[in-house]
Amino acid sequence: MQAEPTNTQAETRTTPQPAERPASLVGEEYEVEVGPVAHGGHCVARTSEGQVLFVRHTLPGERVVARVTEGEEGSRFLRADAVEILDASKDRIEAPCPFAGPGRCGGCDWQHAKPGAQRRLKGEVVAEQLQRLAGLTPEEAGWDGTVMPAEGDKLPAGQVPSWRTRVQYAVDENGRAGLRRHRSHEVEPVDHCLIAADGVSELGVEQRDWPGMATVEAIAATGSQDRQVILTPRPGARLPLVELDRPVSVMRVDEKDGGVHRVHGRSFVRERADGRTYRVGSGGFWQVHPKSADTLVTAVMQGLLPRKGDMALDLYCGVGLFAGALADRVGDQGAVLGIESGKRAVEDARHNLAGFDRVRVEQGKVEAVLPRTGISEVDLVVLDPPRAGAGRKTVQHLTTLSARRIAYVACDPAALARDLAYFRDGGYRVRTLRVFDLFPMTHHVECVAILEPVAKGS
Repeated sequence: MQAEPTNTQAETRTTPQPAERPASLVGEEYEVEVGPVAHGGHCVARTSEGQVLFVRHTLPGERVVARVTEGEEGSRFLRADAVEILDASKDRIEAPCPFAGPGRCGGCDWQHAKPGAQRRLKGEVVAEQLQRLAGLTPEEAGWDGTVMPAEGDKLPAGQVPSWRTRVQYAVDENGRAGLRRHRSHEVEPVDHCLIAADGVSELGVEQRDWPGMATVEAIAATGSQDRQVILTPRPGARLPLVELDRPVSVMRVDEKDGGVHRVHGRSFVRERADGRTYRVGSGGFWQVHPKSADTLVTAVMQGLLPRKGDMALDLYCGVGLFAGALADRVGDQGAVLGIESGKRAVEDARHNLAGFDRVRVEQGKVEAVLPRTGISEVDLVVLDPPRAGAGRKTVQHLTTLSARRIAYVACDPAALARDLAYFRDGGYRVRTLRVFDLFPMTHHVECVAILEPVAKGS
């Protein structure tokens, strides 16, 4: 008979040995040939061992020295910066911004690319996402493959459009305002952000010290002279006396509840689009590019072709931009229902749309509120979901409402493509797709897809 093991023997047999952590590859350098652009502001390359590199600050077809910024042995992929350009693309230019480049400001992705090349790269990303996630070619999506610049943004290489009407500056421990480095909490102090709109730059946020602040968000409204700063203090810090170069209202973020509270001035800014003025409260969503709201409303209305008397939904409606445009066009015999989760945005939307008797705005998440409305049929739908998209559940519900047309406004092509696949499963096809470069120098784009039911028997 075998003897029972002693306690010491049992522990020896059952105690797992700590696994050795894979070695970090951060700082390792590889000479690589750069492949296609990928979603996220980088290009794809491979090491000589076949490991995938996502490389920033490069362009397709270049040969570069890539220095690893994230990853370890055995990682599915590594992140890297191109720190030396051995064979440059014809689309490369000297970055106009002195704060752009490896290890510097993370706000822009394509400062080193000609404007036309930026739009081509964005178009390639949209096409790749459509094919991979929705199985659609550009032709099947009704898209000619172009990415359209906003009015006034088609500038020569080396010039940067000043388009960003809302800039959140991070503040370092010395009180200097700047922008965060890529995938980092570290702050890159800047004395002028080239893509900041003139109305933001003229406030002079970057030229002042902000002791005790974690962030300073500067907002310059489009269509009015309203200017606002939103201060987020570090724990226990007092607000500084705010003296800027232009009249400005001041708000602060409460460290306990995260709410935004008025310090002085208006608690909102006035934006203008489609011939109407919209009140947007602190922290409320409004398109960042000064031409975005009008550009997107035009694309949506041209795609939907609203008729007098139509019943329409505006989902994720924010402060009511599309609901207002729809209400103008469906007339007194039509009706519009907006759904929005943000409490302050709903208050603003109800204020902005108070002149329309047959417009209603409900607060809550779309996936929860829409089924509770009892609506079984509509004529038109607009949805402008957050970056994650609408999701399968909401799309499935929408496909049961027999809408004549659906307009999907998307700031992320991957989420759009996933949701288009769900719409296809529910009997809808893409009639047209338009893509707009409303975020120059970054990898972001805005898309407007118009969907319609698949004809029976087709």
